[in-house]
Amino acid sequence: MTIKICEINIYEVELPLIKPYRISGGRLFVDKMDSIIVAITTSDGIVGWGESCPFGQSYLPAFAGGIKAGMAQLAPILIGANPLELENINHLMDLTLKGHLYVKSAIDVACWDILGKYANLPLYTLLGGRFSEHADLIGAFANGTPEEMVADLKQRRDQGYHIFSPKIGGEVSLDIARIQAIMAELQPQEKITIDANRAWLPDHAIQIMNSINDKTVYFEQPCETLEECLTVRRLTQHPIILDECIHTFQDLLWAQREGVAQAINIKIGRVGGLTKARQMRDFCLATGLRMNIEETGGSVIGGTGAIHLAVATPLRYRLATSDSTRLHTVIPAKGGYTYKKGTGIPPETPGLGIEPIMEILGEPIAVYTKS
Repeated sequence: MTIKICEINIYEVELPLIKPYRISGGRLFVDKMDSIIVAITTSDGIVGWGESCPFGQSYLPAFAGGIKAGMAQLAPILIGANPLELENINHLMDLTLKGHLYVKSAIDVACWDILGKYANLPLYTLLGGRFSEHADLIGAFANGTPEEMVADLKQRRDQGYHIFSPKIGGEVSLDIARIQAIMAELQPQEKITIDANRAWLPDHAIQIMNSINDKTVYFEQPCETLEECLTVRRLTQHPIILDECIHTFQDLLWAQREGVAQAINIKIGRVGGLTKARQMRDFCLATGLRMNIEETGGSVIGGTGAIHLAVATPLRYRLATSDSTRLHTVIPAKGGYTYKKGTGIPPETPGLGIEPIMEILGEPIAVYTKS
């Protein structure tokens, strides 16, 4: 008997942040995330779970209302499809709705969860095998004065992190002071990525990066566009990570061909799910690009998918993985990855390895079945 999708339920959960978050020089402010969680039920009773959660509504061209509207277009055409045929599921979604990758991510991840449960294997096995016990997590902290950011770094260190990502981006002299203060606080075994979240113009990025003598420091997404980042690449020496401007495989291909970056931040929600993220991962392996493998935002549901893909990637190609789960006051699922001293350990149970807490999810906001 062929396994088929027979029902898709959509849930909406608000995830308040423990502490409001400012990035990109303070121009982007987030105090909560609106997460859309998807449950896909198959003809033999398997339920797969996925999550799409933009980091607020001004970080990327993505918002929760768009996910709900997109689901109304996608869910009906997937009823009756085989969720194990992941390439076909993505093909159907791309034929039905052009672009809007962030809408498709939760469906794709839910189908991977079904595949894992069907095969009785954890996702990391299906994504390439386990290359390490854990994935290193990033202790990120938001904009502030140099003193405030040093205090945040110390707090993240006390929580167990040893890789840090301070969010900066503002006036040139202030950003230089922030970076210098943070770097003066670093201990020998610690690593840092300076993340401007595309806040700088090219001339600002060039001045700031060239003022930092330690050329082992990564700078992440210094400017808005690929072209602006290419200008910065040509006039600086630090390794660059591209993040927010990499949406499609074509973006990645252009960046690699032009030599813009030495590493890529693959956010599963932004690129459309685990299927497309794995394609990007494999291209990076083949072309020598290192990676952060992360989720855009969201709960332990989305975060666990990123941990699975991260540990299924060879160590020498990995930088670290973000840890949005620990920013929130609401945890809508049991299980998932385990936090241990600044690392994430994936579950060994089949599929994604999470169990949603239905009392937190509440009633679905939409239900799609065969008409």
